[in-house]
Amino acid sequence: IPPLFGTFTPPLAADTFYGRFLGKRMAAATGSAFSGAKPKVILLFGARQTGKSTLLGHCLPPSADTLILNLQDPRLRRRYEADPEALVCELEASPRVRTVVVDEIQKVPALLDAVQYLYDADPRRFRFFLTGSSARRLKRRSANLLPGRVHSLLLSPAIQAESRACVLAPLPAPRAPRFPARPLEDYLLYGSLPGLYQESRSDWADTLAAYVELYVENEIRQENLAQDMGAFARFLRLAAVESGQLVNFTKLANAVGVTPNTLRNFYQVLEDTHVGIRIQPFGRSRKRILQAPRFIIFDIGVRHALAELPPTDVLLKLDPGHVFEQWVFAELYYRCRYAGPGHKLSTWTTATGAEVDAIVETPTEVIPVEIKWTDTPSHRDARHVETFLALHAAVAKRGYVVCRCPRQQALSRQVTALPWNEF
Repeated sequence: IPPLFGTFTPPLAADTFYGRFLGKRMAAATGSAFSGAKPKVILLFGARQTGKSTLLGHCLPPSADTLILNLQDPRLRRRYEADPEALVCELEASPRVRTVVVDEIQKVPALLDAVQYLYDADPRRFRFFLTGSSARRLKRRSANLLPGRVHSLLLSPAIQAESRACVLAPLPAPRAPRFPARPLEDYLLYGSLPGLYQESRSDWADTLAAYVELYVENEIRQENLAQDMGAFARFLRLAAVESGQLVNFTKLANAVGVTPNTLRNFYQVLEDTHVGIRIQPFGRSRKRILQAPRFIIFDIGVRHALAELPPTDVLLKLDPGHVFEQWVFAELYYRCRYAGPGHKLSTWTTATGAEVDAIVETPTEVIPVEIKWTDTPSHRDARHVETFLALHAAVAKRGYVVCRCPRQQALSRQVTALPWNEF
């Protein structure tokens, strides 16, 4: 591979990433045989520093038949911006190349047309793997998203389901070294970006602060995703502070000093760059429920940095329940995404005040989940879960309270308390 094309530079030890659940899916996608069904282009999305390039680098080690295009390289980016058709000419003249990796495809969206042309000409000639940290630029440029030709995957930060057995929406973790377990306080203060596992704990706060600066500068300012950077900066802090709450667009718009429509666009920017997660209300309720969504930041450590909240023990003393709830929310959201079609995370709040934090929807059942900071759960903590079960008896047979209890406890006939390191 010519030096200009660049290579992957994994920040983690190779054996660490083999424990990633998505690695199993990626490994299957990188199989050498093209027999059977028509192969698809793999598009791997995810927020910055969730390990997309590293994961692909381990699943696709550099070889003579692999072409890697890292569009973070400004020389390479300028070259393909000026002439995106050059990729077609280069690949047609390279009979040995079988696998093509394009990192940060949103930097040069026009390359998607070249990928489609080559794929349509011979779907089994090349295996294409594309990564991206933002769908925003692709949408704004009306980029060709390869309809019918692509399998889109989303990579999360390191999640609990990759490190241990789980009760709720479990994942078939591969038999391989996994991310090491950490104390709950570390997860809640610093989050789970994969890079933290190779750094000293004393550096984590600086890493998260640098992440926020990189996100604002590279994803927002340089990509021109927000026209008013001052208003967007105010919004980022408020959105992080309000993370996990039901969104009141009018109230937040007034606080930021923009219109509600502009505020909705700001939230869409967070979703398109995979930094924000929108959790919609449960859609099959038999009672009148509040239709406002919840919105959370994808990683609790990044949330603290965006909110300008120092990750110290004081933060957990002041607001432990809110922080714990967001961490569990993000974990369940990504498990549902990894589990595939038919799995969904929603929330349930009635007009009369009944509320269940998270509803895990699967193809076979609906599971209400209450999230509590307590280490001594009681029947009272399960009352709204039981209300939900009674109203949705046809689809919901069991419920849970995720908390800090040392062992599982039966709170009622249908509701069980789950420890934080088992849920």
